[in-house]
Formats: sequence, structure tokens, C-alpha cells
Amino acid sequence: MKNLIFKNGDKIPIIGLGTWKSKPGEVSQAVYWAIGAGYRHIDCAAVYQNENEVGEGIAKAIEEGLVKREELFVTSKLWNNSHKKEQVLPALKQSLSDLKLDYVDLYLVHWPIAFKADVGFPKGREDYYTYDEVSLGETWEAMQNLKQKGLAKHIGVSNFNQNKLEELNKVGGQQPEMNQVEMQPYLPQEALVEYCQSHGILLTAYSPLGSPDSRAERHKNDPQLLVDPVVREIADKHKAGIGQILIAWSIARDIAVIPKSVNKERIIDNLAAANINLDDHDMMELRDIGITHRFIDGSIFTGENSPYTTSDLFDQP
Repeated sequence: MKNLIFKNGDKIPIIGLGTWKSKPGEVSQAVYWAIGAGYRHIDCAAVYQNENEVGEGIAKAIEEGLVKREELFVTSKLWNNSHKKEQVLPALKQSLSDLKLDYVDLYLVHWPIAFKADVGFPKGREDYYTYDEVSLGETWEAMQNLKQKGLAKHIGVSNFNQNKLEELNKVGGQQPEMNQVEMQPYLPQEALVEYCQSHGILLTAYSPLGSPDSRAERHKNDPQLLVDPVVREIADKHKAGIGQILIAWSIARDIAVIPKSVNKERIIDNLAAANINLDDHDMMELRDIGITHRFIDGSIFTGENSPYTTSDLFDQP
């Protein structure tokens, strides 16, 4: 499988298994199946509330000799309620305990916003810290300390726009090595991709299929990427599934991609997207798809009850 390469030569497999919204009772088996199918990149986060089960799947695969720990690339993420410098190390240690690991290969700041301790998701203004109270610099310095301790081989961010990345550049020391953001043909984020790649920051695309399981009432009128006629035509041309084309699109852009599934056959199909080579015409068709849409809009973290605005989270598409 194609890999992306960190500056020190370490490799991250370009396709990983996403675990967001994987239900308890399903994700352990999904991780085990994925490793058996050949996945070596597993993406997790504390807020997904399933890292314990992810760890069970990893442990079973290692115990049965399907893989060695050093052959896996495991990512976790710091949740928004642990941004103060004294909270960062305990947060990672909890994830390591849940995952049954001594280190993670990559640890990301999940969002560039801070909640007060014990707040899972904010209900009011009093649940947030402002940047004056807890700066991104404070959090990033603590993240660098994790790498120095060897608890995280690499460190980076998620959902950071160019301005927020520039803020971290001013902190000094280790720069972010990865930025994980939503990317799919309706949201190619070309300016952010150019910025990151020109600064040596690798990228991972989440919700590469258009987050089809996010059909809450407020999403009922969202465009549906999995039935888009442009993508369907390209899928027919390659005798592939639509999901496989969307995964291959990220691979063609040298961007890691983490489709989520708990279905064994789909897990295998997603990995097989590594064998699809989109040509220049395919990429042009997807570039000119004619729809712009962000599925994960961050609106739960912005608005009148928050000190943060959409511009704190995202560049304009």
C-alpha cells in the first residue's frame, strides 16, 4: 500500500480504518477484521468513547500473531476539555490505557477550541474557555512534551485552518506534522492542502464519503455524495464502487484517508480502493463537480452561546 512519509522517514499507510460513530459491541470486531484484511492504520479519538474496544481489537490481532505492534500506525486525539497544559498528559495516558498501548504513533489536537474540564459537549457559554484563558500555544507546548517523552511518535492537529496553523508556527519547537480535516469532492480544500503541503504538513481526510450516517434533521437537505452522478460515472468506468472512487480521490492527492465501517465486506472493499488509479480526466471531473458543501460544519461549537466563530475553525471552501 502507498504510504505518506514524515520528515524523519516514518511511514503512515494512506488508508486507515476510521472509528468515529462505530457503536459499542461492533468496533472491536471491525478493528480485528481490518487488521486481518491488511489495514495497518487505525484512527481513534477519546471523544468517540470506544477506544477501549478499539484496544481490544488491536490486542486480539497482536495476540493471534496477525500483526506486531510496530507494524501498526495508531492515531488518537486530545479532546477539547483537556487543553490546559496540566491536562494534556493525563488525557493521553487515559487513551493509552484504553487502547492497551505504550505509545500512539500520532496524537492530534482534535479541535482548536477549549472546554472546561468534565465538559463532554458544551451546553452554554460557561462551559468554554476563551483563547485568552487557554491559548493554543499552551496546548501545543504540552503536546510537544508528549513527543519528547516518547508517548506519541508524531504530533499534529485536526480541524485547523491556515490562521490557526500559523499561530502554532509562532510557538516554536516542533511544528504540526499532520492536519486531519474533512475532505471530499464537494470540499476539496485546495488552498489548505497547498498550504499544508508547502509547509511539510501531511494531511488526512475524514468523512471522505460525505458522512452519510450524519442524517440528523438539520442534515436532511444535504447533498448526497454517494449518489452523485459524476462519481457514479467514474465508478462505472473503473468497475468500482462509488465509495472506492471517493477513497481513491484522496489517495491520488497524496492525502491519507480514513473511511469508517463495521461491515466486514465494506472494510475489505475500502482497502481495495488502493488499487484504483484515477486518471487526469477523472480528477478534472471531480474537481469540476459543481457542488460545494461541508458536512461537518462545527456549528455545535459556535453561535451565541460560544466565544468561538466559524472563522476560528474553517477557511472558506
